[in-house]
Amino acid sequence: MAVWALGINHTTAPLDLRGRFAFALDQIGPTLHGLRGALALPPEAAIISTCNRTEIYCASEQIDLTPTLNWLAHSGQVSPELLRAHTYTLQDDHAARHAFRVASGLDSMVLGEPQILGQMKDAVRAASEAGALGSTLNQLFQRSFSVAKEVRSSTEIGAHSISMAAAAVRLAGQLFEDLKDIRVLFVGAGEMIELAATHFAAKNPKGMTIANRSLDRGEKLASRFGAEVMRLADLPSHLHEFDAVVSCTASTLPLIGLGAVERAIKLRRHRPMFMVDLAVPRDIEIEVKGLPDVYLYTVDDLAAVVQTGQANRQAAVAQAEVIIDAGVQSFMHWMDQRDPATGVVPLIQQLNAQTDEWRATELARARKLLAKGEDVDAVLEALSKGLTQKMLHGALAELHAGDASARERATAAIRHFFLRKER
Repeated sequence: MAVWALGINHTTAPLDLRGRFAFALDQIGPTLHGLRGALALPPEAAIISTCNRTEIYCASEQIDLTPTLNWLAHSGQVSPELLRAHTYTLQDDHAARHAFRVASGLDSMVLGEPQILGQMKDAVRAASEAGALGSTLNQLFQRSFSVAKEVRSSTEIGAHSISMAAAAVRLAGQLFEDLKDIRVLFVGAGEMIELAATHFAAKNPKGMTIANRSLDRGEKLASRFGAEVMRLADLPSHLHEFDAVVSCTASTLPLIGLGAVERAIKLRRHRPMFMVDLAVPRDIEIEVKGLPDVYLYTVDDLAAVVQTGQANRQAAVAQAEVIIDAGVQSFMHWMDQRDPATGVVPLIQQLNAQTDEWRATELARARKLLAKGEDVDAVLEALSKGLTQKMLHGALAELHAGDASARERATAAIRHFFLRKER
């Protein structure tokens, strides 16, 4: 069994390309079904999709990297050549190390950020519910979660980390003299928006509004911050009322277009508008960035801000890598034990199957004798002799072999396995 991974992330692919391969959590099951059906030998599979990455993990007897890449390119409607230029592929221990580093926050745009662990757990749960997760990938991910927990509890990898939400507040503070004088619109009601609202609420802005497709979910989040609620359909006619807009939804198409922002700026009489698009694919059309008086930032634009303080955490990275190394070695040992050719586990399974067969044969013979009325003690004696003869047959045959070296090896093995004293 081999483990392999294929993916793109914020270091290898631009935002718009990543947006073509963003899968919402409720799409994971059908997507995995399509992937496994496209490969000659359906592998165990899981897909991790966040704003910063899309990664496919597989386990199978054969590695099908090219068919997998072709399938992914087709799903994103790009050429395999274009996708290959932005893709990384990993196998066995390298794939395991990558998964452990991702879970631990070492491969994130925000070093040590904790959100990725929850996203990975959701992805693994979706793969399991889709019937795509076998024992190998399950073991890989469960170990990655354990490693991530140890990294977080044993190091300071997450200390002083700056999240995307915190970076948005910091940038807004550079544009506006006092955040207490601004009105903030949050588009969406997911985890990232909740985090952003928490950071902005700490600055006591003049007003906060949640715009969401589901009013119930929007109202639930708004009640936590004393914010107002708006229907997503009403957003264009109210956009001009807000000084700052933070958007992060699972929409596959932009929700805020160039025309809507142009009208808003005109109604605002060109007072500046601060906009943050944390969604992948984009929620705000990229052309908005070229408008005067609009300051639009995407997740990639925030990269430089979130790196602040990263140098202070490099010592923790070294400690985390040691923990990850140990986790990788342990996982690969687990894999080696299950190798059909050399592994201990298959040999144990074969040995158990053989002894079960002997036991079943002797039990069946004993039951027949008892049914005929044979003496119970005589039947038990025959049963015990039959079992011991079957177990010793191979060893005794080796002792009687004509080759001297074979007899010498057999003698040593028999002394070790049969004649050693119990401690």
